[in-house]
Amino acid sequence: MEFVRPRGTRDFLFEEMRQRKEVENTLRKVFENYGFGEVQTPLFEDLNLFTTKSGEEIVDQLYNFTDKGGRELTLRPEITAPIARLYLNEMQKTAKPIKLYYYGSCFRYERPQKGRFRQFWQFGCELIGAKSPEGEAEVIAMCSNAIEELGITTAEFNVNHLGIIRGLFAHFNIDEQTQRKIMIVIDKGDKKLLEESLIGDDPVIKDNPEINEVLFKLMDMVGDSSIIKDIRELVSPYEEAHEALAEFEELIKTLESYQVFNYKLNLGVARGLDYYTGIVFEVYVQGLGAQKQVCGGGTYSLIKLFGGEEVVSTGFALGFDRLINAIEELTGKKELEPRITAYVAAISESTRGKAFEITQKLRLSDIPTDVDLSRKKFKKLLAYADKIGVKFTVLVGERDLEDNKVTIKNMETGEQELVAIDDVADYIKKEI
Repeated sequence: MEFVRPRGTRDFLFEEMRQRKEVENTLRKVFENYGFGEVQTPLFEDLNLFTTKSGEEIVDQLYNFTDKGGRELTLRPEITAPIARLYLNEMQKTAKPIKLYYYGSCFRYERPQKGRFRQFWQFGCELIGAKSPEGEAEVIAMCSNAIEELGITTAEFNVNHLGIIRGLFAHFNIDEQTQRKIMIVIDKGDKKLLEESLIGDDPVIKDNPEINEVLFKLMDMVGDSSIIKDIRELVSPYEEAHEALAEFEELIKTLESYQVFNYKLNLGVARGLDYYTGIVFEVYVQGLGAQKQVCGGGTYSLIKLFGGEEVVSTGFALGFDRLINAIEELTGKKELEPRITAYVAAISESTRGKAFEITQKLRLSDIPTDVDLSRKKFKKLLAYADKIGVKFTVLVGERDLEDNKVTIKNMETGEQELVAIDDVADYIKKEI
């Protein structure tokens, strides 16, 4: 019987894991510099947590199952809903704003294709209970900072405020079902499909050319802050959209105070989900083709949806796998330092015990060290040390040990030096 990994999953070997760990650690450092603390939620949750958030139709995309106790569970398809559940269970009395971040794998039963897997990773954050637009600007600034720290310089933030279009819906008394349908179509950016939706069964939409015209014009509003005057002119007759537009303008000013300038106003970004209430944004990295979107987020009231009090949250999730792809495509694979600094080799059987002793001393001195465990011949010892890329090989021979010394070979220069055993750690640290 042949065993292969499940479809839509991957194995990561040593160097690939080191690359992923370096990206992970870079993101952690940036997030923690902004005062965010890490949390972790279970890999599986109650099925209802996700159907309440995204509707019953999401079940077809889930790895859901019934456990031995008859409970309907699922592997998490994303981490935003589990964070809302965590807040309701553990953090309602925590002083606000709450700054938290997470990193973990998610699972979706979708057709695997380039850049899309059934097991994938998200690195994201939630800012719970902050005032807007200050909180929104801080979250976007952190996201921008994190992407720049990874060496990605072509990222562009496409930002919208859904309160503007929701204000228009309120003005024209558009029912929630029709709103949901229109938002999904706008998010797809398909004008033809939008036109078909607008000429649908809803008489308010079908018989009102004004709302049709405004929505089409709104969808085309893309540009820098100079287009604010055009947006203002377009929505000026609709008072219900004015407050959201004012918040949008304030966000732009605040972003520039945060030194964030790589943004574009794009009123065609809708995210397609009901619980978004304010700012939404997507991050595109130029040069990646169909896989250019590496992040999405916004402001929402998900906690209320789950039965909690009205608490506004702003957050985003970085597609970790797409970030890795972006880094490799745009900057090339970074050459990492060797994992091991020193390799200890016993030249004869009688010196093996001393070799292990020296190895442990080096490790306890915070020097990554490996030791020969295969009883290789002398020539193969040096060939192996060269192959694994160590900087120093510590040769433990009988004659050197009589003087309480060992030979240290610098694998880069080929130079060798006799060093007292007690000084080996200091010698290597000095030479690194």
